[in-house]
Amino acid sequence: MKPLPARLLPGSLKGRLVISALLLNLVLLPLIGVTLSDAFRAQLTHAVKDELSAALYGVLALAEVEQGELVLPDQLQDKQFNIDQSGLYALVSSQGKLVWHSPSFIGMPPPGKLPSPPLGEGRFGEMLLLGKPHFSYSFSASFASASDNGRDIPFTVHIIKDQTGFEQTQGAFSRQLWQYLGLLMLFLLLVQGGWLWWTLKPLARFRAELEAVEQGKRQHLGSDYPKELQQVATQLNALISNEQRQRQRYRNALSDLAHSLKTPLAVLQSLQSLPSDAQEPISQINASISHQLKRAQSAGSGAWHQGVNSKTVADKLLRTLGKIYADKVLEFEADLATNALFYGDEADLAELLGNLLDNACKAANSKVALKTWVSEKGLNLCIEDDGPGITEQQKTQLFERGVRADNYQQGHGIGLAIVKDLLQSYQGQWQIDQSPLGGARFTLFLPRS
Repeated sequence: MKPLPARLLPGSLKGRLVISALLLNLVLLPLIGVTLSDAFRAQLTHAVKDELSAALYGVLALAEVEQGELVLPDQLQDKQFNIDQSGLYALVSSQGKLVWHSPSFIGMPPPGKLPSPPLGEGRFGEMLLLGKPHFSYSFSASFASASDNGRDIPFTVHIIKDQTGFEQTQGAFSRQLWQYLGLLMLFLLLVQGGWLWWTLKPLARFRAELEAVEQGKRQHLGSDYPKELQQVATQLNALISNEQRQRQRYRNALSDLAHSLKTPLAVLQSLQSLPSDAQEPISQINASISHQLKRAQSAGSGAWHQGVNSKTVADKLLRTLGKIYADKVLEFEADLATNALFYGDEADLAELLGNLLDNACKAANSKVALKTWVSEKGLNLCIEDDGPGITEQQKTQLFERGVRADNYQQGHGIGLAIVKDLLQSYQGQWQIDQSPLGGARFTLFLPRS
């Protein structure tokens, strides 16, 4: 038997267990119902056969041979044989002809071909009488004819019974059986639902705690889990602790490096004898060190980070830039989602947005637009301006490896190298195209983790 394709199975473990339980109930219980119904019918049929067999031997016991003929009394012991069309009939046939019948058969049409089992044997079966199904049990015997030199004359006794009562009994049993099975199915579904809830409760708690750790609300997973999950929780806790220790050591090393470089650079910049043409390279070194430190910091932060509200960061930046570029009288259009979280360092988001918004303000004639929204997989940012825009050649070069974006004209070049590095650190994506406002449009995507 081939396994079901993965696309036909639910992705949830809970869904698979629910479907398995439903299939078990929907297949097993009806199968039990059919089996019990068939077994009851077989048992009931066997009981009817025994009843007809006993009635037949009772008729045979009353049979006598007088003057070479088989003689039976007008009234039989079983009262049903004596009531017209009662549904229970006794018939005797000999050599293919009906030679006697019980009073209950009076007024009934002649039967069709009656069974004729071998001598000394009985045969149980079904036959139609008046278009209705009847059970029949036939037994063949013989008697010696005094008028025919003692020759044995065969005869067959037939006991026929209407199936109406049988079908009513079978129907009542089946209805009651399916009612009980329906109640049993409902009970089993309730029990299985409770069992599934109880069994999957540790998994639900495990998932909730894992999400809490991812969002920075917890430091570690709990320890009270079944042994199948406890090992996973222990290994994850060890991984989280190791990641936190490594990140702390990394940041401590970066802090030490920043302090060790800060003083020599400050001394160099304060030297009066330093040529003016050396000031710019030293400033570039200082800026490069700051940038690389921020880049390393963002690389050190993992998925276990509390989300930063991008709206709060964007509002602060827009207020600051409004003051800086007050002389340009820029119009800021902000469409900021309140639930747009950035899973990283707040300083990284501020630097990323700050560089792009600063460039947009420099390039804009009168308007800068910022939009944030949340998609299924992460945070989306869009920065637009109504400036001159950038050329197709510049769009292509901005994505080339090793090309520094700040080699381009003022307005969109400054700080784009930092933006690219930060996006790469967070496995982000970016797109540059023409804005409906007339200038450039930068669209960024930052995955949740």
